[in-house]
Amino acid sequence: MKLHELRDNPGAVKKKVRVGRGPGSGVGKTGGRGIKGQKSRSGVALNGYEGGQMPLYMRLPKRGFNKPNRKEYAVVNLALIQKFIDAGKLDPAQTITEDALVQAGVLRRKRDGIRVLATGELTSTIALEVTGASAAAVAAIEARGGSVTLRNPAGAAADTAA
Repeated sequence: MKLHELRDNPGAVKKKVRVGRGPGSGVGKTGGRGIKGQKSRSGVALNGYEGGQMPLYMRLPKRGFNKPNRKEYAVVNLALIQKFIDAGKLDPAQTITEDALVQAGVLRRKRDGIRVLATGELTSTIALEVTGASAAAVAAIEARGGSVTLRNPAGAAADTAA
């Protein structure tokens, strides 16, 4: 195969239909919109409108509650941490902090903290300092002789009242 032989797959590129460009185009005059009426005009937004009847999205019951100030944690699996240790981007001899995980490129950003999950296998002994970890992840790290230090998430006040 040579550079001049490169082609898209047949049917991969479709030419844009130019609507309302004369009777010879097949979509001239009304441009496929039919005749008259609100939908034939420009600037129409009828999504969900049912002609004055109570719309479906208002008839259906609403359930649950989305907390506006909930904590959003960045999630990382043990297998991914091990992969970065094997690649030499994380040093298992030092304590692996949230900043170290971001700097190594394991995660793009910390969000409200980093939570470690137990998916995958860990073969290194590591000391980890993160906001949260699942019980299985803590057990897997401690089974390898490592340790997990959980710190309070940013902005979370202590539960003890003076």
